[in-house]
Amino acid sequence: MADFAERYGIPEQHFWLHGPRSGPPVEFDPASGMWNVYGYPELHEVLGDPATFSSDTMRVVPKGLVPEVEEFSLDGFITQIDPPAHGKLRRLVSSAFTRKIVADLEPRIAALTHELLDAARERGRLELVTDLAYPLPVIVIAELLGVPATDRALFKRWADALFQRDTKISLTEPDERQLAQRQESLRPWKEMSDYLAGHAAERRARPRGDLLSLLVEAEVDGERLPDTQVVNFAIVLLLAGHVTTTMLLGNTVLCLDAFPEQQDRARADRSTIPAVIEESLRYLTPFAALGRATTREVELGGVKIPADQLVMAWLGSANRDPRQFPDPDMFDPGRDPNPHLAFGRGIHFCLGAPLARLEGRVALNILLDRLPSLRTDPDDPPELMPAPTMTGVRRLALA
Repeated sequence: MADFAERYGIPEQHFWLHGPRSGPPVEFDPASGMWNVYGYPELHEVLGDPATFSSDTMRVVPKGLVPEVEEFSLDGFITQIDPPAHGKLRRLVSSAFTRKIVADLEPRIAALTHELLDAARERGRLELVTDLAYPLPVIVIAELLGVPATDRALFKRWADALFQRDTKISLTEPDERQLAQRQESLRPWKEMSDYLAGHAAERRARPRGDLLSLLVEAEVDGERLPDTQVVNFAIVLLLAGHVTTTMLLGNTVLCLDAFPEQQDRARADRSTIPAVIEESLRYLTPFAALGRATTREVELGGVKIPADQLVMAWLGSANRDPRQFPDPDMFDPGRDPNPHLAFGRGIHFCLGAPLARLEGRVALNILLDRLPSLRTDPDDPPELMPAPTMTGVRRLALA
């Protein structure tokens, strides 16, 4: 793994990619004021106990770290909601991601992949993220939501502003840079909210057969969702609906470049592609960490965590825990079973996981069909996202 990190210039903040950890699976970080969970069984417990490890993390974040802006609200932001409200909101869109509906998208995903690769061929050069890994999933989710896919440059600007930051979070001694970046992040959030609010208002007047219409017409406990909830729910779908697949596809190609023998096996036997994708999700976990807040004192990994503490659950590190994954630093699509936590676990398991897996499988098969070799350009090395909580290439030129 250390060789992998050195070869691709992976930033040090992606510590789980720089060799095995030697520390405990759960530890408190006085500098940040947070608890970190690194071990697989410990993280498995965290994700499976939403009553103890709440998703409502904002309640334990000091007020001085959150800019006070009246327009800013997490109401309806499903990743920050606990039961029973979480289940009610999740059920609203579950019907839009059934196995059949997702499977029926395969021809459209294949057609888009060919169109995007044709356009890149005409330009004479393929940069995977810009030419395929970003536009493919964003067009698909935009069409599902019912917003113009031609606005994808806007979506990318907003996603980059929100996710591509390298500042470490501290609850104890927030520096000026951290506060400035939090304040700056409200600008793209506000722009995105206004954009989706305009489309939601149009759907209230003229509903269509899309996800946004489903949200504005849905009822919970006999009442329509407030505008803020509709907009925040749509933000989650728009962002999570493309960012995960963008990272998944880029990371998988990077793994096949680093391990050419696995690329040869995948070319020879396409039935192994799903397993390649699953191992990529374990090896380079896109959303490498997520936050939880304790609601009571709890013992985890042999230590006691008090109530009302912010817990960082490091999915990327847990997916490399040798207690669960033998030879965790090896990229091995033959792992069976491979119970990685890249899509989470329990009530917050990623709603769009089947769609991300489908997009990854279809696109990777077509790439293998059309390109004789998936190799990075030695004269244009890959760039990874700087945010320590995310693992993904933001630029990947192919030779």
